[in-house]
Amino acid sequence: MDSVGLLERLVGFPTVSARSNLALIGFVRDVLAERGIEARLLPDATGEKASLFVTIGPRETPGIMLSGHTDVVPTEGQAWTADPFVLAERDGRLYGRGTADMKGFLACALRAADLASRKPLATPLHLALSYDEEIGCVGVRPMLDMLAAAPRPRLVIVGEPTSLALALGHKGKVAARATCCGIAAHSALAPHGLNAIHLAADFVAALRRRQAALAAEGARDEAYDVPYTTVHAGLIRGGTALNIVPDRAEVDFEIRNLAADDATAILSAITEDAAAIAAPHRRRFPAAAVCVEVVNDYPGLDEAAESEAAAFMRGLLDAPAITKVAFGTEGGLFRERLGVPVVVCGPGSMDQGHKPDEFVSRAQIEACDGMMDRLVERLAR
Repeated sequence: MDSVGLLERLVGFPTVSARSNLALIGFVRDVLAERGIEARLLPDATGEKASLFVTIGPRETPGIMLSGHTDVVPTEGQAWTADPFVLAERDGRLYGRGTADMKGFLACALRAADLASRKPLATPLHLALSYDEEIGCVGVRPMLDMLAAAPRPRLVIVGEPTSLALALGHKGKVAARATCCGIAAHSALAPHGLNAIHLAADFVAALRRRQAALAAEGARDEAYDVPYTTVHAGLIRGGTALNIVPDRAEVDFEIRNLAADDATAILSAITEDAAAIAAPHRRRFPAAAVCVEVVNDYPGLDEAAESEAAAFMRGLLDAPAITKVAFGTEGGLFRERLGVPVVVCGPGSMDQGHKPDEFVSRAQIEACDGMMDRLVERLAR
């Protein structure tokens, strides 16, 4: 099997998170079945999406798991120079949505499964493909429930794009929403109402103060591009017309925390800020409130550089750079829920991910194939 040919097929499935991934999962299942590999599908509640899990080799022995997500981010509003769902090669670069994030790794993993199916493995190889990672690591969670009752893997390799550097950590994330409740009024009588957008502005100011304190006084890890925990307001909604004092506004915000910082404690402090913003208004407006709720979250990852997992990966890679990545992955969930070592390592760079004309180089795919070849040889010993 050829990884570039597989990548061409995978890119052809427009598995944007808002759409079904079943056509891609069916293709993968059929490719594996042709090699005598039985896949287990875990559909979501709608039946429109599914994760896929396979084991190649002995089932009673802890194995090595290759983990990746099948969904991609949308292309609407981006200035692509060609069809994003048709693989195109130019100057050694393979262009298409998901080539870097992260169908390039999936293609290499399928090729590795083919190699493994033709060898007597002493240690099993697992493939775990999920849905809806891009909207909050959704699809991997039911799979983790299933894996918790099975023999735990010896190591999970999450194939997000790291340019094949060995990433041993990433920040955790809490996505949350602050709902600001005011009192509507005609704008000519604005002081008779309570402006929810003004409450939202006060809340954003409080977020900025928390961010400044974390940057100045919080934990630091210089392995990250931004070496401290961040708090960020990304969306704000409110109001219906200029001449109406708005009675509702929402602020969507996130915390991306270092392992040394407690995201729950940070969120609790922000919730206290929200209550303090609404409190002065309650005597006049009892319904005044700024309520915070968590929309989605996942834990960070922090694997030791001197661990057995890191040593194992160094044996598969050619003098890899050791790094930590700014973006989140499913790796923290594997680590938290299964208690197993996790690393992040895959072809391509997130500098190209989520952008128009996303690409992965052919050289990166070939290098990832080399890593997979060495992995399968290790498993067959």
